[in-house]
Amino acid sequence: MNIRSLTRGDGVVIGAAVVLFIASFLDLTGCGSASAICAQLNLPNAWDDLGLGLGTYMAGVVGGALVVFTRLLPAPRKVAGLEPGAFGTALTVAAAWVLLWTLIDANEAGAGLVLGFFAALVMAAAAIATPLVPALQTALVPAPKPAAPQPYGAQQPQPGYGYPGAQQQPYGAQHQPTQAYGGQPQPAPAAEFSPFWFAVPVPRPLYAEDGSAAPIAELAPGTWYLAVEQRGTALVAQTQDGRRGVLQDASGIQRG
Repeated sequence: MNIRSLTRGDGVVIGAAVVLFIASFLDLTGCGSASAICAQLNLPNAWDDLGLGLGTYMAGVVGGALVVFTRLLPAPRKVAGLEPGAFGTALTVAAAWVLLWTLIDANEAGAGLVLGFFAALVMAAAAIATPLVPALQTALVPAPKPAAPQPYGAQQPQPGYGYPGAQQQPYGAQHQPTQAYGGQPQPAPAAEFSPFWFAVPVPRPLYAEDGSAAPIAELAPGTWYLAVEQRGTALVAQTQDGRRGVLQDASGIQRG
C-alpha cells in the first residue's frame, strides 16, 4: 500500500467519515427552546436503534473506508465480482439518502441527525467527484522532490597528478566536431539519454518490456519513479521495488 497515492478527495472522505462516526453518538432529537427540560432528559442517539446506528451511520463510515482502502491498493481488486471502491461509494450514497428522509420525517431534529446527514452528503459527493474533478485528484501527501540523478561519467574529476588545479571534462561531454582525414569535420555524436525522476499526474499502467498486453504495475500520483531509457514517446521506468517496465503514456509527467 502506498499512502502517497491518496488524493485531496480521499482526505475529504476520511474527514467526513470521522464526523459521521462522531455524530452517531449525539442526540437525534431536540427539545426546541426548552433547554432546561433537555438537560434532564436522556435523549436517544443512533445507537439506541441498531438499524440506524449500524445500518446507516456505520454503513456510511464503512463505505468511506472502502473508498480510501481501494485507493491505497497498487492495482484494482475485486471481491465476488465487485470493486470495493464502487461498493463503498454506493454505501455512502445510501447512508446520505436514508439520513435525508429521516431528517425530513423528524419533528425536532437533533445535532446527531443534522450533522450526520451533512457528513454523509459530503462524503458521498467527494467519493463520486474525485475521479471526475482534477482539483480533487491532487496528491494529499506531496512526495519530497529528489535530486536529479547524474548520468554515469558526468561527475567532474578532482585535480590529480600532472593536472594541478585543472577541471577536466568527463569523457563524452565534449561535443566539438572531430577532424577527419582530408580536413573535413565530422558531426558530433548525439547526446545520450540521461536518467531522471518523474511523477505521473494520474494512475497509469506499466507494461512489461517484452510487449505483453498485461500491465505489471500501476504508477500512482505522488510517487517518484526513475526513467532509465526512452523508446520513442514511451519511457522505460523503474519502480521503487526495482521492477522495470514501459510507460506508454508519458504525457503530462512531472520531471524531478
